[in-house]
Amino acid sequence: MSASTPGDAEPIGALEPSDISCRDTAAHALTIVRDGVITGEGPTTRGRVHFSRELDADDAAWCARILTATAVEHQPVSRAEAEALFEINDAAAERSDDGRFDDLLAKAVVHHAASASGLPVPSRTVALSPDTAIESWAPTKAVSVDTEVLEWIANHMRGKHRRNRTLMRMVATIVGAAALPLSQLPNVFDIGM
Repeated sequence: MSASTPGDAEPIGALEPSDISCRDTAAHALTIVRDGVITGEGPTTRGRVHFSRELDADDAAWCARILTATAVEHQPVSRAEAEALFEINDAAAERSDDGRFDDLLAKAVVHHAASASGLPVPSRTVALSPDTAIESWAPTKAVSVDTEVLEWIANHMRGKHRRNRTLMRMVATIVGAAALPLSQLPNVFDIGM
């Protein structure tokens, strides 16, 4: 297979932002990215060298394009989309994306958590942009927090080799240190004091 430049890429069906019609199709497209990260093969790796279990800048760009497709741009990130991002995070043993995926993961999960808790969230193009600081839109106080969502996030973060510090910090902000007894805070993230 000959190498191609980013502009030469063929359309890739379900992965193309124009083919994403709802949050379910976006979640499905993210699972295709996940499969490419795991195997190093598939439509997201076409035309480039990609090792298995590696997440690179192109993979992070695929995720960003999928999550900001026109059909879902003004909807909150769904649980299924966030689950797919956690699966990509877990699948990637090596990273060469300069932190873009970690930033995207943190912002997408907080976007979902805030929305699921009934809090207002900006459009995805604003919230998930690498140029937008998560602190500029994420909740800063523990108001109407859905504890089930926080438990779901904590379950994904517990016992992981690779920790997303931005996500940990933002979840702590959403929860608010006063919302939990201090003795329980380390258990939320499975970290020691």
